[in-house]
Amino acid sequence: MTTPTICIVGGGMVGCALAALLGRDERFTGTVVLLEAGDPPVAGDHYDLRVVALSAASQRVLEAAGAWAEIAATRASPYREMQVWDAESKPGFPGSVHFSAAEVGAATLGYIVENQLIRLALWQTLESMERVVLRPNCRVSELRLEDATARLTLDSGEVMDCTLVVAADGAASPLREMAEIETTGWSYQQKAVVTHVQTQNPHQETAWQRFLPSGPLAFLPLADGRSSVVWSNTVEGAERLLGLDDQEFLAELEAASDGQLGKMLSCSQRAAFPLRLLHARDYCRQRLVLIGDAAHAIHPLAGQGVNLGFLDAAALYETLIKALQADEDPGDRSVLRRYERWRKGDNLAMLAAMDGIKRLFSNDSRSLARIRGFGLSLVNALPPARKAFVRRAMGMSGDMPELITRPEHTASELGAEFR
Repeated sequence: MTTPTICIVGGGMVGCALAALLGRDERFTGTVVLLEAGDPPVAGDHYDLRVVALSAASQRVLEAAGAWAEIAATRASPYREMQVWDAESKPGFPGSVHFSAAEVGAATLGYIVENQLIRLALWQTLESMERVVLRPNCRVSELRLEDATARLTLDSGEVMDCTLVVAADGAASPLREMAEIETTGWSYQQKAVVTHVQTQNPHQETAWQRFLPSGPLAFLPLADGRSSVVWSNTVEGAERLLGLDDQEFLAELEAASDGQLGKMLSCSQRAAFPLRLLHARDYCRQRLVLIGDAAHAIHPLAGQGVNLGFLDAAALYETLIKALQADEDPGDRSVLRRYERWRKGDNLAMLAAMDGIKRLFSNDSRSLARIRGFGLSLVNALPPARKAFVRRAMGMSGDMPELITRPEHTASELGAEFR
């Protein structure tokens, strides 16, 4: 077939990762055009409020994309353990569970990294790629999908024809709406309050999460010794927390954390964002495919949102490269359906699992409290169950893309457990 042009709409972490994977692969001889509605990312000397818990699988995707070395050299904080406990328990007691990377022969469970830092490293990688064209401050106003081509009309009036359009434009995806792809889902009627805090006790490269009736509270370790807080609460509760002065907020945070990290000494600015579940009924049309949040949005309680997106990018990349090697049209729906069948079931299972955990733990029912306490204690007492949870959280289970499962990588970095 003719040399393909792939237009990726959305210059967030997932869209940039897919562009970099394609741009670095010599088997892809076409052109990638990355359209980003906003400005390109810029370096900053302060920590971004939004952070992600990168899994081992996501780290491998970023390595393959050529961005991980820059990320690791700046402000990536490893986390090697997780402490999870119910509101009526304490770490180390019944009703809690402890996960460790050492149990599965790995050095870390993952890394806590700022969203903007990942995006900046990927963007800088893309700037050096001959087959990638970066177009910031470009918005798509119209999408037309035909049998042999896709046509994008930009706000400027410019018209672009391409072989395939990849919608990586977020949970409110305009492209998904233009393609009339329906979604299922609901609002959790919650907001997540985010901030960075200095605590009396060190975070010990541990992710701490306590399930409260109003929602989970997580402390994620940062490279400068602080912890990033993600506190899910009711909409009214979140707005009240934002309205407190720093000392009032720190006092409530210390009480909510049950003092596990000692006194809360200081905090950065605070912000909040709404929480919802969303899943696209279809992941593709002829000449169009959805990845990342455009295809699915998930509750942040296990930090799996962007990790699912990176797996989408890796799976779509592999699907497209194999199609091109077989001289198939990468924009044909029969090709894109392979990606959809690959990722849709896994994504839906993770969405359902996180929704179920959220509903089980975010309530003050006494009977459910006994059930969840027993469940956490049972998992903690069964090493095989703990290992299964760890593998899943690290993205090292299920039908994984080849760039994650290469033996030289799994043997050297993730331990013989994954061979």
